[in-house]
Amino acid sequence: MNQFEQRLKDDAQRTNQALHTCLDTSGNDPQEVVFQAMRHSLLDAGKRLRAALVLEFGRMSGADPQGAMALACAVEMVHAYSLIHDDLPCMDNDDFRRGKPSCHKAFGEANALLAGDGLLTMAFETVASAGLPEPARMEAVLALSRAAGARGMIGGQVIDLESEGKQISAQRLDTLYALKTGALLRAAAALGCIAGNAPQEVRSAADAYAAAYGLAFQITDDILDVVGDAEKLGKPVGSDGQNQKTTYTTLFGIDGARQRAAEQIQKAVQSAKQLPDNGFLLWLAEQVLTRDH
Repeated sequence: MNQFEQRLKDDAQRTNQALHTCLDTSGNDPQEVVFQAMRHSLLDAGKRLRAALVLEFGRMSGADPQGAMALACAVEMVHAYSLIHDDLPCMDNDDFRRGKPSCHKAFGEANALLAGDGLLTMAFETVASAGLPEPARMEAVLALSRAAGARGMIGGQVIDLESEGKQISAQRLDTLYALKTGALLRAAAALGCIAGNAPQEVRSAADAYAAAYGLAFQITDDILDVVGDAEKLGKPVGSDGQNQKTTYTTLFGIDGARQRAAEQIQKAVQSAKQLPDNGFLLWLAEQVLTRDH
């Protein structure tokens, strides 16, 4: 394990510990079932890549570690909420997520819906109470709400649903991915910069890095949906084909999709090279092209 792999692992562990604290309850509340559902989907699961971006750009910008961690937790809450809702029968109707039953399979559709709502609202509670100066907290709320809303992640989900069973253009697909996947990754990079009050040149390079990284990550998701291992992925493969979705693999084939992912990673690398102490970001970008989950 190299130093950057260890850093990613350490950041994930610290993020998990902080998330446990956020969702700690007495267990005796009458609404305990919704906290159980929230924990089921949020805790001790996933790679915590969005949190890692917050923490890395926070480190790079000299942010208070506790303040940056609060923002990292918030972005992971928004991500987990989106996965809960994405798995619902009215959306992608997936029974497994992160190697275990999806939230609605474990707790029922109503509790899953409410668990997603609970995580979304808790995310903004977490940002608002972060140990950062008030202007930074306000800017963070604005950045996260824009990324998660109808002009960001939700907007991408709408386009995704409307595109099922239709052949869409590469430009339309890029827009879908930029909103559904890229917006929250860009927000993660922005939140780290906000936590440390980074200068504009750092923020611009961070945004360009996250945008290219996000598109490459989604393209490799398309590839893994065709050739991946369901056990390693922790979710079924072939669901895009079953839902008749246009993906990079249906438009360009496996080899063409891999080439386009590599082009985006090269863009991410060029952006990272504009930043100081960029070793972790360069390593993280390179992992996208070889990941199997």
